[in-house]
Amino acid sequence: MDNAILSRLDQLITKHSELADQLGLPETLSDQTRFRELSKAYADLQETVATYRRFKKAQSDYDGAKELAAGGDAEMAEMGREEAARLEPELDKLEKALKLCLLPSEPNDAKNAILEIRAGTGGEEAALFAGDLFRMYARYAERNGWKMEIMDENRTELGGFKEIIASLSGQRVYSRLKYEGGVHRVQRVPATEASGRIHTSAVTVAILPEAEEVDVVIAEKDLRIDRFCSSGPGGQSVNTTYSAIRITHLPTGLVVSCQDEKSQIKNKAKALKILRSRLLKMEEDKRMAELSVTRKSMVGSGDRSEKIRTYNFPQNRLTDHRVNITLHRLGDILNGDVDLLLGPLLETFEAERLEAEFAKAVK
Repeated sequence: MDNAILSRLDQLITKHSELADQLGLPETLSDQTRFRELSKAYADLQETVATYRRFKKAQSDYDGAKELAAGGDAEMAEMGREEAARLEPELDKLEKALKLCLLPSEPNDAKNAILEIRAGTGGEEAALFAGDLFRMYARYAERNGWKMEIMDENRTELGGFKEIIASLSGQRVYSRLKYEGGVHRVQRVPATEASGRIHTSAVTVAILPEAEEVDVVIAEKDLRIDRFCSSGPGGQSVNTTYSAIRITHLPTGLVVSCQDEKSQIKNKAKALKILRSRLLKMEEDKRMAELSVTRKSMVGSGDRSEKIRTYNFPQNRLTDHRVNITLHRLGDILNGDVDLLLGPLLETFEAERLEAEFAKAVK
């Protein structure tokens, strides 16, 4: 590995140790703002430090194996060669992981996320699959210790969703899910199909970085707010109380509706949160489009109308078309083991980003 990279990693190890010492000081413990800042900085370095320590251990073992292989004892030399051959791919993998750790974070990576799932072509079957995808992400959130809150939903009679919007909060949620946006296609025999024919349906998924008020400032004059009666669950207040909210952002034409809460104030707060997040995503898409020449991670057009993935139930197969990943573990993934897919997916996209960043540095 390049000496400059090793020097930078050694500096981060020292910084991590200094932060640990500062977190234990009485003056830090008594200042909650300072404590939160240092805790975040410490947590941000944790993965890099752990990976570097594994790399140094593997490098030491590899050097020892090469030394053994160069010895005079034939049997021990053979053991050394076998051990060195075993360690080489692990060292290569750890080196790539360390380079990724040193990549500058994307502006929104540390943010929470808004998940939007909408049924597309396929009628009731698409709505049922939207429900399957929502449960997949809910189980994945539970595995990661994230909190999920439903913001708005539109259910169908058979238990699917025409649309469901939820917020996800936890450690680096957006950075983990940011490549999930797009059209997810399903191929299976619908429960409503009597003849047993395989149908193809589609669901649109959007992942938005959750925006705070300081991220996106919205002027009141740019909003038209309409109040109407709820049409979903809500007991006696349904169709009698004007608690549902529809907000139109006049400059962009974006429209957000929310009727999940009985309170008009709560519905308005949720609708504004979704609106801010959509506006932030628009800015992010604009920024990514401007960088698309040098950023190879911009696969395809990035448009949400582009098919990104196919879930084939008869073959127990999931294929991500952007990077040609195919897995025959569809059931496990739908049950929440999404890292089976996200691991290689993120590795591919981030490796392409790393290549682009290094290419810019050389120029």
